[in-house]
Amino acid sequence: MLLHHRLLPRLLLSPSTPVTTTLLVHRTSLFPTRRILSPCCSALSQVAAAPETVDHSDGDEPQGDVQVQLPLDRLFVPPGASVSAGDAEAVTARVLKGSNIVLGPYARGDANVIAADFVKSSVRPDDCPRDGLPEFALVGRSNVGKSSLLNSLVRRKRLALTSKKPGKTQCINHFKVNDSWYLVDLPGYGYAAAPQEARTNWDEFTRNYFLGRENLVSVFLLVDASIPAKKIDLDYASWLGQNKVPMTLVFTKCDKRKKKKNGGKRPEENVENFQSLIREYFEAAPPWIMTSSVTNQGRDEILLHMSQLRNYWLKH
Repeated sequence: MLLHHRLLPRLLLSPSTPVTTTLLVHRTSLFPTRRILSPCCSALSQVAAAPETVDHSDGDEPQGDVQVQLPLDRLFVPPGASVSAGDAEAVTARVLKGSNIVLGPYARGDANVIAADFVKSSVRPDDCPRDGLPEFALVGRSNVGKSSLLNSLVRRKRLALTSKKPGKTQCINHFKVNDSWYLVDLPGYGYAAAPQEARTNWDEFTRNYFLGRENLVSVFLLVDASIPAKKIDLDYASWLGQNKVPMTLVFTKCDKRKKKKNGGKRPEENVENFQSLIREYFEAAPPWIMTSSVTNQGRDEILLHMSQLRNYWLKH
């Protein structure tokens, strides 16, 4: 199973000729993949289609739908799915909104979160649960909104403790979802106020966890899309790519849209810039999703993405 697990980020199929597909990355009216989902999953899509609200405080300005043109070779095609130059329209209907992720045959009606419970905190990878259930790890800079995203995914305000003080998570925290898989909250990185020894220990055991955890399906690397790319995030993404650790980029705070006249770039611009800077470290485009814990943008897309990766991992 480990062999397939490590191949997940490289299973993108490139078309023979360049073809582009249009994505709505902000406030789309309908979830684009309802036709191919089971009844349970279709119900989830109704939630995704709900109107979103955008926080325009602190100099932000309202925007309508933002369209981004993506060539097929920039899409993430999951295991079991394929695309070709002749089916661009069909592929467009299968791309999760605000992402580059194509829904494939392993996206089934098990994406809903029915129950989520804290299991344990571990200070070493060897102390983590040993039941072999598939797991997804969330990691990012200390103030990127990791705990807020985790709470949004499970619709529980305090499942993961949120704090205004960065660096709150100092252990590997396992949360069991639906009694069948795990969300894993990892220590944030880049918090200068933490003791140097603590920062070193967090970095060491987190990377050991990435390299040695056989039931790790994918790392979800959170990146703040409201600001330009930071070197520490780029270094983290490139390290994951160089070590062939399956990764999904989760861009947070996509509800914040700074005024361009003040020099601020829009979230989709920062998203594109980040991807261009890490492209050389990946043989194929890694999956990415735009999110906001304020509006719940991207919540259902993440769960569907996890579902298809998880189902493939379990079968193989």
